[in-house]
Amino acid sequence: MPDPARRPVEIAFEALTAEDDGRTCRDIPERACDEQPGNFMRHVGALGLFKAADGLVDPKLVLSWLLAALGAPGVFIAALVPIREAGALLPQLFTAARIRAMALRKWAWSAGSAVQGLAALAIALAALRLEGAAAGWAICAALAVLAVARSVCSVAYKDVLGKTIDKGNRGTATGLAASAAPVVVIAFAVLLMFEATGRMGLVLGALALAGLLWLVAAAIFAGLAEAPGASEGGANGISAALANLRYLREDGQLARFILARGLLTSTALAPPWLVVLAAGAGEEALSGLGALVLASALAALISGYVWGRMADRSARRVLMLTGLSGAAAMGLALGFAALGLAGAFWTMPLALFVLMVAHQGVRIGRSTYLVDMAPADLRAVYTAVANTVIGLILLASGIFGALASLLGPQAVLILFATMALGGAIVANGLKELGGKT
Repeated sequence: MPDPARRPVEIAFEALTAEDDGRTCRDIPERACDEQPGNFMRHVGALGLFKAADGLVDPKLVLSWLLAALGAPGVFIAALVPIREAGALLPQLFTAARIRAMALRKWAWSAGSAVQGLAALAIALAALRLEGAAAGWAICAALAVLAVARSVCSVAYKDVLGKTIDKGNRGTATGLAASAAPVVVIAFAVLLMFEATGRMGLVLGALALAGLLWLVAAAIFAGLAEAPGASEGGANGISAALANLRYLREDGQLARFILARGLLTSTALAPPWLVVLAAGAGEEALSGLGALVLASALAALISGYVWGRMADRSARRVLMLTGLSGAAAMGLALGFAALGLAGAFWTMPLALFVLMVAHQGVRIGRSTYLVDMAPADLRAVYTAVANTVIGLILLASGIFGALASLLGPQAVLILFATMALGGAIVANGLKELGGKT
């Protein structure tokens, strides 16, 4: 019979993680194991709100449309994705040592989430008050602040996750958050698709809501029961950052993981080119935005928890499967285009949905594998090294735009599909770390 003394949070934790071996923990201390049920629910709640806000402030879609509607020059629109991606990844090599010096790293994540919330509110305010180039400067500046704050969250999160959640439940926590977050984004997408008037107000309201969600996530995460961790070796600066690159040479598995992750960035870079193929559909810009946001949100809703559970058993296998499914999605889009169906209302959304399912798996698989692979005292450093290298790759991704202007979007998608297949092959050579059996 169930123990009536158990807290509801413990019952919910066991139901979500399918615990059948008691409270045994393999790689976190006994005290952290005792706090795991409550910490698990806080991870899900904070990360779910964080991801929901992320979906509402999408530089590729929402902010691009916003700047175009405000009459900002095209140079600002073209800068949005590089600012967001490079700004979120490149600073990590330099901030990891400072975060390492903190005994309680949850405060770094909470501060980063709060700053993102304030930056999102600043974007909404700028859109209300400014137009043209002035709006472009203000929104890009606020996005840069948001991106750097996100980089702090990224470094801190994996370390806190490794300290507070056991190895067999990390993918479940992040996957459940990824599945819960899209509910808000789906509602936003449906309104974008069917609301005929006041669409600018709808977008601005979504930005303001995102700001509030980030602030609430910061408060939830601050309540984690985190034990102080080792903080020696926290010297900051360029010399410490460059010294961390030695791990690429010293740890072959880290280098191979980064190579696989670099190839799998194709699942993140490909979606805009599916939209280009569908341009002949003749839809209004904002209606197309709604369809894209809806496809992405539905993919996360349906696949996040499943990918998370799979990652707890084998994150390596998840990376392999996502590479294969991402390549298949791009092949599907290319097939539709070859048959003259790219403009049909259902074809590109279908291909995009499959691609977003694959990308969701990449995000969960790479996070889970890195946390499980890295030594406990080097998680923040490994995360920073990996994300900085990937940031450089994404910063150089502008070359794909030049390729498309010369050869067309089909050539870019063929290249991305090849990269995804390569990522699956490289991931196959990663060490199997195991998890739940």
